[in-house]
Amino acid sequence: MPFIPEILRHRSLSIVGLEKNTGKTVCLNYILNRLNQIGTHVGVTSIGVDGEQVDAVFATAKPEITLFRGTHFITSEKHYLIRQAVSKLVAVDSQRTSLGPLVTAEVLIQGKVLLSGAATTAVLKRQIQTFDRLGVDLSIVDGALSRLSLASPTVTEAMILATGAAVSANVKQLISKTKHLYQFIMLDEVEEPLRSTLGNIESGIWAVDSEGQIHDLGITSVFLIDRSEKDILRYGHTLFAAGAISDRLLKILAAKGKDITLIARDFTKIFVTPEVYTEYTRRGNRLMVLQRSKLIAITLNPTSPQGFLLDSRSTCDALSDALQTPVYDVKKIDQ
Repeated sequence: MPFIPEILRHRSLSIVGLEKNTGKTVCLNYILNRLNQIGTHVGVTSIGVDGEQVDAVFATAKPEITLFRGTHFITSEKHYLIRQAVSKLVAVDSQRTSLGPLVTAEVLIQGKVLLSGAATTAVLKRQIQTFDRLGVDLSIVDGALSRLSLASPTVTEAMILATGAAVSANVKQLISKTKHLYQFIMLDEVEEPLRSTLGNIESGIWAVDSEGQIHDLGITSVFLIDRSEKDILRYGHTLFAAGAISDRLLKILAAKGKDITLIARDFTKIFVTPEVYTEYTRRGNRLMVLQRSKLIAITLNPTSPQGFLLDSRSTCDALSDALQTPVYDVKKIDQ
């Protein structure tokens, strides 16, 4: 059972997609089935809407989510009422969503469900705490398009990245786009005690001097860097950005000098295009993170929503070679 033993080393897992229709639900069903076979107590929720029969954008059939007996799940009231599993209500959250309050339940007889959960990572953290109190061995969060934030190491301990033909039907482009995100997931961490010191900072851009002391540069946003009258490198060439890191910031730093180390909170805060990142690093500059996400596996969906089909084996091999990490088509694992 590839990567299942590694999953079991952690208490929480997120499944995120590089694009819509990259096979997150297929991956989730594979994991749920395997964990059910070995008797793992699982809790499941979503940061979007998952398990619908038809794709809302492409009007194509989608895999539904099957939950097994003993599984705890959190979904909206609207989707709880149309579940096809027999379940026991555990709790109803006082905080409402557009689909009604969030409902926590336990499956008594297996069946299909629609998952619609937290709109924010703060609510998501609270849901994982709820699962912990219920004695769940592993909390799984199914992701949504462009919501990589749930894969932050401050939310879930580990993650799986789903990619595939929906990203690009051209294998070279698929590799390039997947590799671009993968390199941010795998960025080096800063060492203690700097990690703890910077971890307490909520906003702004800060400098770290040669003695490891931090200095507030008085810049609350990247958009204010150009207005700063003082040299942002006056304390040294190591900087920490507490918020999002964009092309704009890297371009400014690349123009100011070389051998600069910019520290991000984690990979989910990095929104940088390949061209800008290449130019930034070409000058001898470096990007690091306070905390690296634990990537368990990369999965491939070889079919695009338009019906284009990549060769599963050769594409997995090409991705594995480019990333130097195993890539799985979960539908082919048992074949």
